[in-house]
Amino acid sequence: MGRKNWLFCWTELGAEHLGIVQNLLSTCRLQGIDPYDYLVDVLQRVATHPAKDVAQLTPRWWKERFAPNPLRSDLYRIRGRH
Repeated sequence: MGRKNWLFCWTELGAEHLGIVQNLLSTCRLQGIDPYDYLVDVLQRVATHPAKDVAQLTPRWWKERFAPNPLRSDLYRIRGRH
């Protein structure tokens, strides 16, 4: 199964990175988190978040700390996802 999933990654490093992203998205789903909301929030927050507290940005801890009031993208307001 893995061979077919990683066929078009072109490099071993690309396949490894794809696996990391897939794992992150699966963890979001297991935690009951919308992966889109999680990624939009974390990608905005990561630049200002202290490096020593990076574990707070993992899906399980993010859900407890940031999910009630996530950062939103401009597309959220345009599409009317209130």
